[in-house]
Amino acid sequence: MDTLPSFVRHDFLPAAPAPRKESTVIGWLRKNLFASASDTILTIVAIVTIVYFLPGLIDWLFVSAVWTGADRSVCTTAVQGGIQPDGWSGACWAYVNDRFVQFMFGSYPRGELWRPLLVALLFIATLIPFLIPKVPRKGLNALLLLIGLPLVAYVLVLGGWFGLSYVESSLWGGLMVTMILSFVGIAVSLPLGILLALGRRSEMPIVRTASVVFIELVRGVPLITVLFMASVLLPLFLTPGNNIDKFLRALIGVSIFASAYMAEVIRGGLQAIPKGQYEAADALGLGYFHKMTFIILPQAIKLVIPGIVNTFIGIFKDTSLVTIISMYDLLGIVKASFGDSGWQTPVTPLTGLIFAGFIFWVFCFGMSRYSGFMERHLDTGHKK
Repeated sequence: MDTLPSFVRHDFLPAAPAPRKESTVIGWLRKNLFASASDTILTIVAIVTIVYFLPGLIDWLFVSAVWTGADRSVCTTAVQGGIQPDGWSGACWAYVNDRFVQFMFGSYPRGELWRPLLVALLFIATLIPFLIPKVPRKGLNALLLLIGLPLVAYVLVLGGWFGLSYVESSLWGGLMVTMILSFVGIAVSLPLGILLALGRRSEMPIVRTASVVFIELVRGVPLITVLFMASVLLPLFLTPGNNIDKFLRALIGVSIFASAYMAEVIRGGLQAIPKGQYEAADALGLGYFHKMTFIILPQAIKLVIPGIVNTFIGIFKDTSLVTIISMYDLLGIVKASFGDSGWQTPVTPLTGLIFAGFIFWVFCFGMSRYSGFMERHLDTGHKK
């Protein structure tokens, strides 16, 4: 016979105090900044650091900065009738304002700027509905964005058709080059990376070996080497008189390099899918194409969204390396402008680099935030 417990409670436990409200400002501060002694110390150190550096930074960037002017003289301060080394102003935004069009479009003919501006508007008009999950007709939207827009952009930006003057790619530059390189690299690397990842996991030895060789060979060399090969070695394999535009070579190099890294990201997602998913698809009688398209790949891509977006961000920033093959993206054309004697001051280079860094940060931060949105929308099951 089981023995009865030696103690039986005859009254209820006392009521616990109500949880602290975290919706108020004090509750949010207590939870996020002062939850423990270590959090409190780090918060105080961060506040002291911000208070110490932020006023001077704001003063240099905005208060003492020069916003308008025609040459370097506006970014200096007259001291005792002359320009003294300690008389330089804050940030020289007048230099950025004067060079803004060049930073955006390089040496593209000023009378034809409506063409890349029209392409930019078309890009925004097709990209925004593509990124919003609730907008219907995603298939048509994808065709317009990934096929229609590149064709229209090629005709408009390069010219030579329909009465448009021809603008050789050597005149392109600035943010326009950065956007074209990164867009093409992203649009090509994702589908090609998926094919390479599937090829690496294929049961056919030839396909698997070819995929492994391609991925490991491209990942084993820096992007600079790939760009040099595309720019210098590729023309050697062409017949005399046939040449590939330097900009097109850079597009090919960036796309190939990004595809190898994307393949490994996708492969990680494929390996994370439980074996039961493959077996369930086989039990339903699905062929390889339908199994991968409708069962495996949607789950794998959902799992590796952070890795995919991280690769996209890397592609966007790595476009700056095309400077080594005499092409000038945003950062390259900003650095090239430092040699202009009309704007040579000690604050000009730093101002230009801050401007370029801010533009890169805006795009990369936007991609990062959209990645978080898609993770929440697809409900990956991870803690947000």
